[in-house]
Amino acid sequence: MGRAARISLIVSAALASLGFLALAGWQFQRLGWKENLIARVERQVHAEPVAPPAVSAAATKADEYRRLRLRGHFEPHEVLVQATTELGGGHWVLAPLRLDDGSAVLVNRGFVPPEQRAPGQHAAPYGPVELTGLLRLTETGGGPLRKNEPAQGRWYSRDVAGIATQLGLTGPVAPYFVDESADPAQPRRWPRPGLTVIRFANNHAVYATTWLALAAMAAAAAGFLIREERRRPQP
Repeated sequence: MGRAARISLIVSAALASLGFLALAGWQFQRLGWKENLIARVERQVHAEPVAPPAVSAAATKADEYRRLRLRGHFEPHEVLVQATTELGGGHWVLAPLRLDDGSAVLVNRGFVPPEQRAPGQHAAPYGPVELTGLLRLTETGGGPLRKNEPAQGRWYSRDVAGIATQLGLTGPVAPYFVDESADPAQPRRWPRPGLTVIRFANNHAVYATTWLALAAMAAAAAGFLIREERRRPQP
């Protein structure tokens, strides 16, 4: 191997080490962001429920999983959204709750298995209701490789604007939906609420350690090549 090729190899190893260090630093930044996210969500899901934000306000990531208290009455419409939960495959039941101020919020009343999907088996309560739940951001588009098909009544994601249009809701509609929380004082029923999954993968420390190990290996290789180059007799 010629000297130019050896120098090129040394430079490549050194640059690789720097690149791996940069990736490790980025993963440490992601670790801090993820830990802050988890801490914020933990605070919000265990906080006292609050009134819903104004429907005219845009919901942001900072609002997601905030506990809300809603008062109103359910309208006699619903949409089933395909779902897979710890209870198996089935559907989420989304129904509009007309609030006391006249605005509407889509409420995910919970999960139903296929044999419970008929409206008569999980009718929304009649009259004034009060419930608590978690604010969730709209899910536009559909699922992986599965596009929502409103005309066929097939929904794979909880697309607030699309479902509101499908139901023909009038008046202001909140740009978010609410996952109804389970009430320990009430008997278990269909739809089954309280199945919101609140888990965040947090492997950034492992990724950062891996990049640091690769950086150390590349730096060691560069150091070894430099020593070997210095030991070579000069022409």
